[in-house]
Amino acid sequence: MRTTVPRLSSVLCALVAVGLFFYGPGPGPGHGPGPGVAHAQATLVAGFGGAADYGTSCLGPNDDQSSDIIDFRAAFPDGLNFFGTVYTSMYVNTNGNITFGAALGTFTPAAFPIASQPMIAPYWGDVDIRMTGGACTSGDASVCHSPSENGVWWVLEAGRIVVTWDRVGYYSCHNDRRMNFQLLLTPAGCGAAGDFDVEFRYNLCNWETGDASGGSGGFGGTEAQAGFDAGNSVDFVAIPGSLAPGIGAALCTGSNVGDLGVWRFQIRSGSVVCPDAGDPCDTGLLGACGVGRTSCAGMGVECVQDVMPLPEQCDAIDNDCDGVVDESDFGSLCGDTGEICAGGNCVRPCLEFACDAGEICSPEGLCVDLACVDIVCLEGERCREGVCFGLCEGVICPYGRWCRAGNCVDLCAGLTCDICTVCGPEATCIVRCDFTPCPAGKTCQADGLCLADDCLGISCMRGSYCAGGICVDSCVAAFCPNGQRCEFGECVLIPPPARPDAGPSGSDASVPGGVDAGLGGGDGGGPGDPVPIGCGCRVASGGGGANAVGLSGLLLLALVAWRLRRRPGRAS
Repeated sequence: MRTTVPRLSSVLCALVAVGLFFYGPGPGPGHGPGPGVAHAQATLVAGFGGAADYGTSCLGPNDDQSSDIIDFRAAFPDGLNFFGTVYTSMYVNTNGNITFGAALGTFTPAAFPIASQPMIAPYWGDVDIRMTGGACTSGDASVCHSPSENGVWWVLEAGRIVVTWDRVGYYSCHNDRRMNFQLLLTPAGCGAAGDFDVEFRYNLCNWETGDASGGSGGFGGTEAQAGFDAGNSVDFVAIPGSLAPGIGAALCTGSNVGDLGVWRFQIRSGSVVCPDAGDPCDTGLLGACGVGRTSCAGMGVECVQDVMPLPEQCDAIDNDCDGVVDESDFGSLCGDTGEICAGGNCVRPCLEFACDAGEICSPEGLCVDLACVDIVCLEGERCREGVCFGLCEGVICPYGRWCRAGNCVDLCAGLTCDICTVCGPEATCIVRCDFTPCPAGKTCQADGLCLADDCLGISCMRGSYCAGGICVDSCVAAFCPNGQRCEFGECVLIPPPARPDAGPSGSDASVPGGVDAGLGGGDGGGPGDPVPIGCGCRVASGGGGANAVGLSGLLLLALVAWRLRRRPGRAS
């Protein structure tokens, strides 16, 4: 039984080409089809009783048959709104799918979209469940024979439908390779009547094709397909890898939610929308720009960078995202100190001046930490006293900011959540308070977030936030990354010291105290002494200040700078 309703969103795309839903290794060397390949990942949901613990309703031994029509209003009284049509019944088909319009016996999958065939297909392929007890026996699919394996089960309970293809074989009567997968339908945590969530779970993915689909030994020919089809020849979603070699491996070892073998989708107002957003990801860009998180984009997710290109700093990371780490013209990353950037630290030449205690003169002619001579740090890390430190270690960002690749950024600014969630205090997508009541003492706001009652009606100025009924400076207790200070709730780069004349001397040539270690607080001072992991750009000693270097010193610096090679950079 079905009722047509207005479709609010009608256009979906095939996500195979763009791969918006894919995380994990996917098809490739070590993951493709072949003899003996078995991929076991997600645990299937059980505990429903019956011979296999997947319920008491099942298909009899058959090939290409289906269940009788199943009224599922006991599980979903309002039905399921699937691409603009509300359905209250379904068919469980042997070949790895459920359909809403009619039973489906087609064993070789056709590429979505297909007319008049609305379906949800965790694994549409040529399943064969006739092999029982060592004999290939065909029976009436409507009569459950309670198999201990190689069976198709379903269970309906309030708010949930679970369909399980339990260690099923492939045509013709082969069970040397098995598929073990599951389909779960549950009500949406938010949205309108008929909205629901879909979950595919893959535990064992060991074949892709039946013999009648051009396959041999479970592989080749026309491989299986996974996804959704509205049945209107327009709207559909196909999981990347469908109808291609390696689809089994892609499903078992991939995910769109970071849980291998698990794929989740949200059906809202009849259409498939974005899955969970906010997971860490690699943008594929260079340097600091490679750090990102998943964000909703249409019906899928995309990787959005957390950090934008910034001027290069002496910190062992590619800040400007050009593929080169700590590059600059003749020591300029260390200002007018006479020092040169090496290994993410500003160090001075050792021939013109004696090295300090605990330092040694390197082959490049630089004073380096003796404990770090044989230490090789990763990109984005610097060695101090024999230990590699990350750029965010010891950093306390201002309120509402998080440290990424050595910068304090607003992660919510680049994060787009789905229609039921909003970016919360921890920079993750949380359910809007429109759908989940706020705790006592808080009130739901128009932006979907809960606000403390004592902050209602209070408007704070830029760089401050409300806490306990008063506006608090966002820079309080902040300790910015190296070379930055907190201003108006943001960590910003410290400008170079002013040079009022052509040759600074005295205080003009000196780096202000604490500048090289990172600054915090609204007044430019951090809480206590800086954590000793920044670029300690020191002023060379001597009566003439940093620039009081003789001609020999200048020549030495030029030689050292020439000897320091540029290092290629990549995302960290």
